[in-house]
Amino acid sequence: MNASAFTLARAVRLSILIFGAAIFLAPYVFMISTAGKAQSDIFSSSLSLIPQHWSYIQNFAKALTRVSMTRLLFNGVAVCALIFGFQVMIAIPCAYAMAKLKFRAAKLMMVLVMLGLLVPIHATALPLYVAFDRMAVLNSYFALVAPFTISVFGIFLFLQFFRAIPDDLIHAARLDGMSELGIIGRVIVPNAWPAITAFAIFSVVAHWNDLYWPLIVVSNQAYATPPLGLLYFRAAEAGDDYGALMAATLIITTPLVAAFLLAQKRFVEGITMTGLKG
Repeated sequence: MNASAFTLARAVRLSILIFGAAIFLAPYVFMISTAGKAQSDIFSSSLSLIPQHWSYIQNFAKALTRVSMTRLLFNGVAVCALIFGFQVMIAIPCAYAMAKLKFRAAKLMMVLVMLGLLVPIHATALPLYVAFDRMAVLNSYFALVAPFTISVFGIFLFLQFFRAIPDDLIHAARLDGMSELGIIGRVIVPNAWPAITAFAIFSVVAHWNDLYWPLIVVSNQAYATPPLGLLYFRAAEAGDDYGALMAATLIITTPLVAAFLLAQKRFVEGITMTGLKG
């Protein structure tokens, strides 16, 4: 009786997970299907996932030639790498100080971090744009990177992770004569890779897919990020070329999917361990 109940419960859970996975994968499957269709198949009245006329080669050729895909991917990698690098360099020392050091402003900093989580980029977009315009730094990597160098979410994530690190380990490092920066570099960071990997996934996915901010500060195609580059497939007179658009979207999203699959184990570890409390 127990075995059958266990099997039934497991079957129900698996069915729910499969149903949820199908819902999340449906847009990606539709995108793969559309990337191989001719324009006539896309606007056909009958909906079919299998293309009647296979046009993968033509659509991918358009995606690679209509815009400089190499330049878009390079800009995306450069911007995401710079943002992530600055975020980690700032967030780890801040989180370590709040988690392991005692000072008067600790509670105030925690309140500021929690309030910072509530402020979206949309609320600060206008003053930032005006400031960058007066500094003449629009259409630059600086304009794309600078507003995101401090991540309050990253500080909060690392704070939760560092609280799980035993205080005895920190005290032992201090007895060995390490400075606080030495402890961060030689003790904290080597033990924080699961949290760093988890934060890397959040940061890279958010800024790789960001269209809002690049659309505001970039008008030069040389600095266009991948989502902004997709807008160049729009044509008001000839109509949108959805086949080439979906092919370009596949090219842009494939690196993210591959990176997540490779870092999946570390990502789960990081999210799980940030819930622990030392």
